[in-house]
Amino acid sequence: MRVFVTGASGHIGSAVVPELIHAGHDVVGLARSDEAAATVRAMGAEVSRGNLTDLDGLREAARNADAVVHLGFQHEGIASGRFAEVAAQDEEVVHAICGELVDTGKAFLGIGLGRVEDLVNHRNPRAKVALALHGYTERGVRTVLVAVPNVTHGERDRNGFIPQYLRIARRSGVAGYLGDGANTWAAGHTLDVARVWALAVEKAPAGSQVTGATEAGVPVRTIAESVARHLGIEAVSMSAQRAAEHFRAFPFIGIDVKMSNQATRELLGWEPTHPTLLADLDAGFYFNR
Repeated sequence: MRVFVTGASGHIGSAVVPELIHAGHDVVGLARSDEAAATVRAMGAEVSRGNLTDLDGLREAARNADAVVHLGFQHEGIASGRFAEVAAQDEEVVHAICGELVDTGKAFLGIGLGRVEDLVNHRNPRAKVALALHGYTERGVRTVLVAVPNVTHGERDRNGFIPQYLRIARRSGVAGYLGDGANTWAAGHTLDVARVWALAVEKAPAGSQVTGATEAGVPVRTIAESVARHLGIEAVSMSAQRAAEHFRAFPFIGIDVKMSNQATRELLGWEPTHPTLLADLDAGFYFNR
C-alpha cells in the first residue's frame, strides 16, 4: 500500500514510518521544514512538503494514498493553553482528509479512544475528533481509532509526559503527585506503539479500536518516586489547589487513565517486546540530557 503519514518526523511517526517500510509499504511523509524533510528521506520515505494548515495539500495527498496514518498535532499548543484551539484545527484536518476518502474503503488511522455514546458530551476537546471518525466509518472509510498511551516512552521521547514532568521536577526541586498518587497513566514503549500502528494499517477492520499501551496503568506516585530517586529530590503529595499551581503548564497530573491491550493483542497478533516505563527510567537516559 501507499501510506501517507502526518507527523512523520515526530516522536511516534519516526518509529511508525520504518515499521511500515519494513512491512513493504510505500510511505509518503508530511514535512513542514527542511529538517523534517531530511529526516523523512533518511528513513527511506517520500516527502510531501506542507503542514497541517494546508488542507488542500492534505486532500491531495490523501487522494493519492491507499491509507492515511494521522499522527501530526500541534502539541506546543497544549503547553501554551491553546488545547481547544489546536484540537479544533485537528478536527478540520480529519474532515479534510476523510472527506477525500468517502466511499473508497481506504483506511484512515487516527488517535482516539471511546465509543460514540461516551464521546458526545465528553469534555476533552479531542473527543470531537474521535466522534468525527466514527461518523466516517458509516461513509465508506476504513477508520481505525488508535489509543496512544499518555506516557509513550523511550529514547526518542523529548516532549512527552515524562520530559514535561521532569522539567517541572528539576525546576521546583520536588517530584509532586496529586493526593495519594493512586491515579494511573497508561504507558507504552515508542517502538511497541509504532508496531500497533503498522499492524493496524494492514489488519484492523473499519470502526475498530486498538491500543498501544503495554502497561494498562502505572500509578503516578510510583513514577514520582522513581523520578525523585534519580534526581535526588523528594516525592511530595500535593492538594488539588497546590497541584493546579505547581503543574499549571502540565494540566494532566491528576488524570486517571487505564488502557487494556488484550483485545489489540488478539486482533492484531501484537506482542510488546520493549522495556517498561520504570525500566526506561532506570536506564537513565531521561536524566542524562
